[in-house]
Amino acid sequence: MYAIVEINGQQFKAEAGKKLFVQHIAAAEAGQAVEFEKVLLVDNEGTITVGAPTVEGAKVVAEVVSPLVKGEKVLVFHKKRRKGYRKLNGHRQQFSEIVIKEIVA
Repeated sequence: MYAIVEINGQQFKAEAGKKLFVQHIAAAEAGQAVEFEKVLLVDNEGTITVGAPTVEGAKVVAEVVSPLVKGEKVLVFHKKRRKGYRKLNGHRQQFSEIVIKEIVA
C-alpha cells in the first residue's frame, strides 16, 4: 500500500516504514507524530483511488526523526568575463527527516 501525499508544497510517494526528507517543518519536534491530510492518490494492493483534488478521509501518519537536517552545500558562482566581477554564494537547504508509520485510507 502506498499513497501520493503533498507535504509543504511537494509531492512524495509514502509507504509504511519509508524515510523521507521533506522541507523543514518549523513546529515539529523529535519523536512527535505528524499527520498529513493532503492525500492525492492511494493504491491499496491494486485498487487505486484518485482524489479530486484529494482523497476524502485519507491521511498519512508519520513520526519526526530529526526536526532539522541540513542538505548538501550548493555553491552559486557568478562571473562577468573581462570585468573583474566574481561572486560566490553558498546555500544549505533545511530539511526535516520523517518516517511514515501508517496510511489510513
